[in-house]
Amino acid sequence: MINGPSRRALFAGALAGLALPAVTPAGAEATARRGSLPSRPNILLILADDLGWGEIGSNGQRMIKTPNLDKLAAEGVQFKTAYSGAPLCAPSRCALLTGLHAGHGTVRENPEGGQQLALTGDDLTFGELLRMSGYRTACIGKWGFGPEEPDQVSHPNERGFDEFYGYIGHKHAHQYYPKYLWHNRKTVRLDGSKYAPDLFRHRAIEFIKADDDKPFLLYYATILPHSPSVIPGGAGQYADKPWSGPNARHAAQVSRLDGDVAALVRALRDAGRAKDTIVLFTGDNGPHRERGVTPWLFDSNGPYRADKRDVYEGGIRVPLIAWSPSLRPRVERQPVAFWDVLPTFADLAGVPVPAQLDGLSFRGLLTGDDAPKHTHLIWNRPRKAQAIRRGRWKVVRFAPKIEGAGPEGRVELYDLTADPGEERDLAGDRPDLTQELQDLLDSSIGPDPRIPYGLRTELTGDQVVVTLHNGSSVPWRQVRLGLDGRKRSRAQTVALVDPGAAVSVGFPAPSAGKVTARADFEANGRSHVFRRVHTGAASPPAVLESTG
Repeated sequence: MINGPSRRALFAGALAGLALPAVTPAGAEATARRGSLPSRPNILLILADDLGWGEIGSNGQRMIKTPNLDKLAAEGVQFKTAYSGAPLCAPSRCALLTGLHAGHGTVRENPEGGQQLALTGDDLTFGELLRMSGYRTACIGKWGFGPEEPDQVSHPNERGFDEFYGYIGHKHAHQYYPKYLWHNRKTVRLDGSKYAPDLFRHRAIEFIKADDDKPFLLYYATILPHSPSVIPGGAGQYADKPWSGPNARHAAQVSRLDGDVAALVRALRDAGRAKDTIVLFTGDNGPHRERGVTPWLFDSNGPYRADKRDVYEGGIRVPLIAWSPSLRPRVERQPVAFWDVLPTFADLAGVPVPAQLDGLSFRGLLTGDDAPKHTHLIWNRPRKAQAIRRGRWKVVRFAPKIEGAGPEGRVELYDLTADPGEERDLAGDRPDLTQELQDLLDSSIGPDPRIPYGLRTELTGDQVVVTLHNGSSVPWRQVRLGLDGRKRSRAQTVALVDPGAAVSVGFPAPSAGKVTARADFEANGRSHVFRRVHTGAASPPAVLESTG
């Protein structure tokens, strides 16, 4: 961990209640700002890899230059209390994609000497949810869930993304000059001379500029600035700094990431899509200190304690910026977490939000309105460490036999309002509160609580059985199931499907080729259409099946 207070930690208390001044953007976009959001906007989610909370200028960074991200922050919404799903890659991304924290999600730890942990057919991702509702979807960059096989349920194409280009597995993504990448279900051979982040940027720009009337979801999961500190041309503007080579190249990686963000936003403008798009920028966990990088040089964790792999604030606090010409510049301090992303995307797309998630939609916070607040947040690293935050109070608990934790495991209590750097352990002073939070933590960890949601197709004899699961918390009315391309008179209507219920209809199976199952229904006072492609063979489920 990064021990001791950082330079900015000395000022954390004084800054806690201050908001950065709003900067009004110039030009035509300024006139479009009304503090409202477009209906069913395009969504561009940019996920950095191992970028510390304090490594961008809008969070206080002064040694590494990030002018483009700083401009987005000044023009958009800066979330100052944003949390990752975990202090390391795989469980953090699982929480981001599925709306469950690491006490409930499928992936709760990184692979350690065994097969890469993976998503399953039971996991509904935000990609699958939005694709079912009519978005075209892409995942470009690091997926992070194996195995590296084309026909398996953890593959991005199976988990909701029409297009995938990048790394499937976790370890393969450590190669900046790879010998191959995946494009959908096939490998694309490379000669090892091409810098992967450049390939990802080019592919993402092509996706943004594609001639298609559908709204899009682009999940851009770059590998910058993960170790190793590899970048074309060396350290660039940081080459003359009195830093080690790895530190100089790491700084150059962060600045290159900043340039890639600018290129994607420029592509949105060039395509005439900026005004209808919400851009979210964040990182998957705290800063790394691998292969010679020393994050304390840059105050990469800001005023917070520790770094990647730790459940102290420095390991789980991440930058989060929301930008759109439709948003007013503002600073938001209400805590949000990665598991809030799926319900927020559902809310933005006008889709009924799946029930029994850990996440809450923060759509209202984008426009300065109210949004539901978490009663508590948890982070879970099985057999290592756990943490829970409730209001100002946070408990950190280490597993038994962890080095330095003592034979029964160490438990610490912090007041984040008075002590954001987690320097003063109050567990001995407040034993009752410490135990109360531990009990709440224990009760928050268990099996997947979700219920089935969405469309499923299954080949049964000479029929394609189409099933619609209402996995939301509101009734779905005037449900009409059918197959696109067939006579609409063959579709069947059901007046009501209650929350938690399902309805199934069988249709004659096609002799060959693809058919598209379709469900029309009304919920929350608006009409909805879900679609799912069926290939003429038994399809993997597109719904959630509870593991509890």
